Amino acid sequence: MTQRRSYAVGTGLFIVLGFSALAYLATQTTSVANATQGASYMVETHFANVGQLKTRAPVKIAGVRVGSVQSIELVPGKEEAKVTLSIDDRHKDIPDDSVATIFTSGLLGDQYVGIQFGRSKTPVKEGGEIGLTRPAQQLEEMLGKFFGGGSAPDRLGGTFHVTAEFTNVGALQPGAAVKMAGVPIGSVDSVVIKPGSSEATVTLGIDKRYSQIPDDSSAAVFTSGLIGSQYVAIQPGGSPEYLAEGDSFVLTQSALQLEDLIGKFLVNGSPSDNKSGGAQGSTQPDNAGKK
Repeated sequence: MTQRRSYAVGTGLFIVLGFSALAYLATQTTSVANATQGASYMVETHFANVGQLKTRAPVKIAGVRVGSVQSIELVPGKEEAKVTLSIDDRHKDIPDDSVATIFTSGLLGDQYVGIQFGRSKTPVKEGGEIGLTRPAQQLEEMLGKFFGGGSAPDRLGGTFHVTAEFTNVGALQPGAAVKMAGVPIGSVDSVVIKPGSSEATVTLGIDKRYSQIPDDSSAAVFTSGLIGSQYVAIQPGGSPEYLAEGDSFVLTQSALQLEDLIGKFLVNGSPSDNKSGGAQGSTQPDNAGKK
């Protein structure tokens, strides 16, 4: 009888210790262990997608916790969320041009807000806003970025539209990324055929934060990797004037097809074989955008 009682007590203690360990781990891997301590100040951010971000989630700089998420609200009439951050008072040196991004701890961990310092000498103040943000990455978008051309930025600050004409857009589709120096700055809004012409007009929606694009810049249709999706790459020119709403790119370069690449290789051979300087297979810019 005594032996059975000791077994029951031991089993009960084991169960209690097991639940205690689970409770401890839960508080250490969720926002319960990340409540704000001490005096703090509030900063606003806006995201196009907050994913599974929750109130009291940590705010980190260089992996170090500096605050927590105070509140998450949907902006009335808009498809965006306002996230209020509570930052510890001892961290009042955050530049006002910093970037706030929603990250995930590990593969299946909780989400948190990470802040990357900008270069401004002016710190963000109480009630101020961190205007540059990146949303939570969904699994579908991550797979799309791996196989495709990458995603566009939030574009919460609005967009302006410019056009480019190509003789061949390949497999370019609306929604494809527009990049400059490898950084997504917008997306393709539409791809249409000009009436009575074999040229395609591509309308690009570019974030207004990247409005200083010289008007003599060129646009080209590139492919991400060997079999990735296509996107539009912008090569900045040197003009002091910038593209504005409704403008068009003068210089464009169409998508290269696999057959064209094989033909160039067979006709030209290696670069050292092209001694005349005017081989048949050389790539020329489109004349579609020239006037």
